Amino acid sequence: MSGGCSRGPRAGDARLRLARLALVWLGWVSSSSLTSLATSSTSSATFLASAVSAQPLLQSQCPPPCECSEAARTVKCVNSDLTEVPADLPPYVRNLFLTGNQLAVLPAGAFARGPPLAELATLNLSGSHLQEVRAGAFENLPSLRQLDLSHNPLRKFSPFAFSGSNASVLASSPLVELILNHVLPPVDKEEKWSIEGMVAAALRAGQVLRGLHHLELASNHFLYLPHDVLAQLPGLRHLDLRNNSLVSLTYVSFRNLTHLESLHLEDNALKVLRNGTLAELQGLPQVRVFLDNNPWVCDCDMEDMVTWLKETEVVQNKAGLTCAFPDKMRNRVLLELNSSDLECDPILPPSLQTSYVFLGIVLALIGAIFLLVLYLNRKGIKKWMHNIRDACRDHMEGYHYRYEINADPRLTNLSSNSDV
Repeated sequence: MSGGCSRGPRAGDARLRLARLALVWLGWVSSSSLTSLATSSTSSATFLASAVSAQPLLQSQCPPPCECSEAARTVKCVNSDLTEVPADLPPYVRNLFLTGNQLAVLPAGAFARGPPLAELATLNLSGSHLQEVRAGAFENLPSLRQLDLSHNPLRKFSPFAFSGSNASVLASSPLVELILNHVLPPVDKEEKWSIEGMVAAALRAGQVLRGLHHLELASNHFLYLPHDVLAQLPGLRHLDLRNNSLVSLTYVSFRNLTHLESLHLEDNALKVLRNGTLAELQGLPQVRVFLDNNPWVCDCDMEDMVTWLKETEVVQNKAGLTCAFPDKMRNRVLLELNSSDLECDPILPPSLQTSYVFLGIVLALIGAIFLLVLYLNRKGIKKWMHNIRDACRDHMEGYHYRYEINADPRLTNLSSNSDV
C-alpha cells in the first residue's frame, strides 16, 4: 500500500509539469501563427464551401429515370420514354444504354457536356424511334468505340454525324464497331428515298470511319450495294450483310478490304457470283465467306462458280449450298455438279413467269378493246366493205368483157367494123 501511495504524488507532479509546458507551447504557437491563420482562413472556407456545394452534385449525377453504377461505369436509361439525351449524365460513364425511348431526332452536340463524356466507349440507341441523325451528333465523344443504332426507322443520317458540318476535317473517328441492323423506315411511295443511298453516303464521307473494324447492315432489304460503299473502310474486318435482298454483287468491290476476316451474305437473293467477284474474294488473304440460304440458279452461268467452290477454302459450309432453280435441279448440292449438269433452259424463275402472265393479260385486254371498237362501228364497216366489193365487181366485169372480146374473132371483127 505504501509503495502505491508514494507513486501517486510523483505522477501528479509530472502531469502538472506537462500541462504547464503545453500551455506555454500553445501560447507561443498562437502568437506566432496569427498571420498564417488569417491567410489560410480564406482558402479553408473556400474548400469547405466547395465540398458542401459538391455534395448535392454527387448525389444528383444520375438522371432520375436512369440507373447508374459507378463501379461498372454504366448508365441505363431503358424504356423511359425519353425524348432527348439526358443533360446530367455522370462524367464517369463508359457504357450508356438509351434503348426503347422516343428520341426521334439526334441533334448536333447531343452528347456535348460541361465536363465532356471523355470515357464513353459504348453507346446503345437501339429501338429508340430515331428518324434523323444530324451532323455533329457524335462529334463530342472522343472515346466512342461501339455504336448501336439498330431497329430505328432512320430516314436521314447525315454524312457528317461523326465529324460535324466541316467536310474538310480529316481526323478519323475512334469508332471501331457500327451496328445498323434493321434501320428501314416504313415505305412511302411518294418519297424518293433509298436505304442504300443513305447508308452509303454515311459510310463514304471522307476518311472519318477509316478505323472501323466491325460493320453490321443486316435485315435492311438492300437490293444492291453501291460500288464505292466500302471504299473508305480499309480497316474493315467483319462485314454482316445477311437477311437482305441482294441479287448481285457485281457493282460492289471488296478489293481494298485487305484485312477482311468474315463476310456474311446468308439469306439474300443471290443467284450466282460472277468471275470478278470470285477473283476479288479469292484475293483476300484471310476472309471467310458465308453463303447459306441463297436461291442459286444452277444453269450454264453457274459453271465458273461451281469450279471455284471446288477449289477454294474461303467459303464456309460450302457442302450445304444447294440449287433452287430450275425445278429439275432443286436441292442438288453445288459441289456435286458437273459441267454436263449445267444447262441453260428456257425455264424462268416464278417472278419472270408472273411478269409474262401479266403481259399476256394486258395484250388480251387490248385485243378485247379493239374488238369492241369494231363491234360498235359494224354498220359503217359493213357499208365500207360493200362499197369495196361493188368497186371490185365493176372492175372485174370490165376485165372479163375485154377478155371475151379478145378471145372471140367474130367479136373482134365486129368491134373493128364498128370502129370503122
